Amino acid sequence: MKTALICGVSGQDGAYLAKLLLEKGYKVFGGSRDAQMASFGNLSRLGIRQKINFVSLSINDFRSVLQTILKVKPDEIYNLAGQSSVGLSFEQPVETLESISIGTLNLLEAIRFSDLPIRFYNAGSSECFGDTGSLAADEMTPFRPRSPYGVAKAAAFWQVANYREAYQLHASTGILFNHESPLRPERFVTQKIVAAACRIANGSREILTLGNIDIARDWGWAPDYVEAMWLMLQQANADDYVIATGQTNKLRDFINIVFETVGLNWQDHVQIDLSLFRPTDISEGHANPRKAEDKLGWIARYKMEEVGRFMINDAN
Repeated sequence: MKTALICGVSGQDGAYLAKLLLEKGYKVFGGSRDAQMASFGNLSRLGIRQKINFVSLSINDFRSVLQTILKVKPDEIYNLAGQSSVGLSFEQPVETLESISIGTLNLLEAIRFSDLPIRFYNAGSSECFGDTGSLAADEMTPFRPRSPYGVAKAAAFWQVANYREAYQLHASTGILFNHESPLRPERFVTQKIVAAACRIANGSREILTLGNIDIARDWGWAPDYVEAMWLMLQQANADDYVIATGQTNKLRDFINIVFETVGLNWQDHVQIDLSLFRPTDISEGHANPRKAEDKLGWIARYKMEEVGRFMINDAN
């Protein structure tokens, strides 16, 4: 039986990954800043809360990280922790940088110090690329991040690459494009749209207020993407991979699908608020996930249309 430690087990990706690993026969440890007080609502929704071994772990504290690793002795560590909202990173840039960049460095250094044969997955982000226009970003595309979140993720990416090269750690980064699910909190725009559409369909007279709906993103289905994380750590050699559907849509297309699914015309229920536009944003996000297909045998099963409908169906 393999043992896995998931840092950030309470989030969307952490919960789906925990479910996947349990199905594969792993013993799963879930790290949280205060495991005694956390609710772990996503794990309860998936029916797996009682199957996880919880540990209190602060990835910003090197001593906490090292103690946990020496105690658990995991075969695999998945770093899904840290501040996860691009929008919030403009309001909390210091916390974002520390939780993502310093947290990743602490994990890498603790693995090196432990001298255990641990395989490490780091959650990267398409936000590292910034605005590539119509160019489909792959693993060789330069990073030009346009948010504090993207800057922090770029720093963490290079830390992983450095430890892999300098210390021969089996450490990989998945450069994940947007991936959604019913486990998203409402501060993420996709869930905000889904929740409002359901309320309006059930009689609410509210107007959904959004920022820039002409941004374009590659949206996928989160349960697909955690499988790619696991596949990376099963390879003989560590490497970095772009994980995406390869299909890009505007946010207004997602809005249309969601409202159409509940039998409404979105234009009757949505208004734009310029104050919700970000200081700097990515107008388009395009991805080339060919390497993941060639080397991991991974292909996204679901595209934006299915994702929108899945989220609506779960909400109802």
